[in-house]
Formats: sequence, C-alpha cells, structure tokens
Amino acid sequence: MTRRERRIEEFGMGVRTAMAGWWRARRETARRDEGMTTSEYAVGTIAAAGFAAVLYKIVTSGAVSGALESVIGKALDAPF
Repeated sequence: MTRRERRIEEFGMGVRTAMAGWWRARRETARRDEGMTTSEYAVGTIAAAGFAAVLYKIVTSGAVSGALESVIGKALDAPF
C-alpha cells in the first residue's frame, strides 16, 4: 500500500470514528429528551399559525396569483 493510500484510509477511519461519536451523542440526547412541555407546544403552534398566515397572504397577492394562473394556463394549453 502506498503512502497516499494509507493516508486516505487513515482519513476515512478518522471520519468514521468522528461520525460514530456524533451519532452516539445524538442517540443519548434523544433518549434523555422526555418530550415538549405545554409552553413549547403553544409557541410552536403560534409560530406555525403565523407562518401559515404569511404564506396565505403571499399566495393570494395579486402578483403571485397572476403568476400561478399564468403557469396553470400555459400548462393546460400545452400542445401534445
């Protein structure tokens, strides 16, 4: 085995070892997590509702609505 091949193999082993340690830490953290509290659910729900409202306003705006209608119209009028 050449020196270059040994270095590549050593690098690969180092990456595998580091990733194994990272995954082990993630599993241990997930096992300790007992779930979200009520306040975390409330904040998540409010954030999701706010994001949905913003998306609704963007999609129903004139510019986006016109662009969507244009795309759909072009798709329906496409020759086969």
